[in-house]
Amino acid sequence: MPYVNIKITREGASKEQKAQLIAGVTQLLQEVLGKNPATTVVVIDEVETDNWGIGGESVTVRRQRGS
Repeated sequence: MPYVNIKITREGASKEQKAQLIAGVTQLLQEVLGKNPATTVVVIDEVETDNWGIGGESVTVRRQRGS
């Protein structure tokens, strides 16, 4: 039973876009590894940019700086 966790920043990914991610990852696992789609679990976690850090600072700060 594959378990895939996708983490993205919470910036307005639509319901349709998230559905495409879930379907696409499930299909990829089936095609590449022969995994059963019925037992493939995909979870999308949306993280606030204040809680996502790169290079020692939050994404919020980096974007405010224009980096």
